[in-house]
Amino acid sequence: MGKIIALANQKGGVGKTTTAMNLAADVALLGKKVLLVDADPQANATSGLGFDVTGDNIYDCITGAKSAKEVMRQSEDIKKLWVIPSSINLVAADAEMPTMPDAHRIIKNILEPIKQDFDYIFVDCSPSLGFMTVNVLVAADSVLIPVQCEYFALEGLSKLLNSIRMTQSRFNTSLQIEGFIMTMYSRCRMANQVVEEVRRHFGNMVFDTIIGRNIRLSEAPSHGKPVILYDASASGSITYMNLAKEFIKRNRKKRVAE
Repeated sequence: MGKIIALANQKGGVGKTTTAMNLAADVALLGKKVLLVDADPQANATSGLGFDVTGDNIYDCITGAKSAKEVMRQSEDIKKLWVIPSSINLVAADAEMPTMPDAHRIIKNILEPIKQDFDYIFVDCSPSLGFMTVNVLVAADSVLIPVQCEYFALEGLSKLLNSIRMTQSRFNTSLQIEGFIMTMYSRCRMANQVVEEVRRHFGNMVFDTIIGRNIRLSEAPSHGKPVILYDASASGSITYMNLAKEFIKRNRKKRVAE
């Protein structure tokens, strides 16, 4: 049985989609069968991996017009990576989903039939705590939280953690926090203080790998590629591959412990 991991943070610009794209790609390159679900109406993960944003997408699954298997597409560059695209139509989902049957479990019902087909299903959430994001949390086994190495990033964490606790108590008691990933790091005192503060609060839940600022990470999506296929020697490529290895290692330990 596969594992569904939501990448969530209601604060925009924290490297969430960059992490979703590159972590999914690198985990697939390490031999795992991976599905990336783009649940953000900006569809940046879709276009950033070279997929068309005008075809069938997750919104068609939400409306019941298509199944997940019908809309998922395989990467031409990474054979163990599939994507369920997004589109701007997903903006309507937050308003429409609450009126649908079994409203809080729509995404869960979409992904459940294909969950066993993959080792990991990563879901890139929109930068909000709206109905769609809660729906993804109901479907997920765990939440991976990118945290920007800046002061204001800490202020938003409490709201996200409250949403996670609410989802746990009302809809998904088995939901866990996969961990925290420090992103957009630069060598300055403030960034180091934020890293120290997050590690002090969350301990081993914070990944050892820290994602630094890197121009290649910004350039790669415009070429429709994860950074490792755009420039394998870039520091961003190396750190995201290290993150993928750490992610797989942590999950292997969890399975052994269980």
